[in-house]
Amino acid sequence: MRKTLFAFFLTLSLIKVYGQELNAQFIINADLVNQTNQQIFETLERSLKEFINSQSWSNQDFFLQEKITCSFVLNLSSYNASKFEGTLQIQSQRTIFDSNYDSPLLNFLDKDISFTYQEFQPLFYSPASYESNLISLISFYVYIIMGINADSLKFKGGDSYFEQAQRIVNLSQQSGVLGWKQNESNRNRFWLSDTMRSNTFREYREVLYNYHRKGLDLMTKNPLEAKKNIINALLELENLFDRRPNAMLLQMFFDSKADEIVNLFSDGPEVDFDRASKLLKKIAPFYQPQWKQIK
Repeated sequence: MRKTLFAFFLTLSLIKVYGQELNAQFIINADLVNQTNQQIFETLERSLKEFINSQSWSNQDFFLQEKITCSFVLNLSSYNASKFEGTLQIQSQRTIFDSNYDSPLLNFLDKDISFTYQEFQPLFYSPASYESNLISLISFYVYIIMGINADSLKFKGGDSYFEQAQRIVNLSQQSGVLGWKQNESNRNRFWLSDTMRSNTFREYREVLYNYHRKGLDLMTKNPLEAKKNIINALLELENLFDRRPNAMLLQMFFDSKADEIVNLFSDGPEVDFDRASKLLKKIAPFYQPQWKQIK
């Protein structure tokens, strides 16, 4: 009986599913909003979670265990007559080969969140048209998540997803809502999409691949070699820093990776970390307390 159940669940885990590429959580924090009826927030939270997880975002087929784990936390600062304002924290992880460890890939805060929503309003994504700012916001970050995940598995594997994110930017600029135009900020959705696709910031995508595929994915088989490869990947960021010391992608990388880097090099086989340590202090000074923990 046990063997039969094991075979059944093993078979389930190996079934490919079309679409439904994400395993997403969506949380709405309305503590700052003076609203006695919380029902609309619960309905929106439920609707967005279903929208993300049930939508087919690509023509790729995924094994069930390959679904991308991610989370969205919407912190509302204002709600009035169906208009919502606040910030959105987006995070994603990917499972490292031959392990049960999930490595953080993305940790990004969007401060320009504004949209309208009527309770029970249907949510549909159309690649060729602008439906609403809410749908554009969520769809944009879904494709950013998928692009970064694909980049960590294959060099420039996220090209098609970043192109789709750019199409969403182009369509959404007509709305006049904050966050989609280049002259509104130096750290918004326009610039996130633009820098991900720009050759000027190519080292970020190279490091994503080398850090994960040549580093973390090798950790269970050859931790010493894996650590050396991770150091080499980190050193590649110096060229990007020398060209663009305030690059958004540099900050985005360390916002997700700082704690992981500390954990990686605080345990296991010892490697020469001096050069990498000096570089980290140079290019990511905001994380000096973390870098000091690496002995």
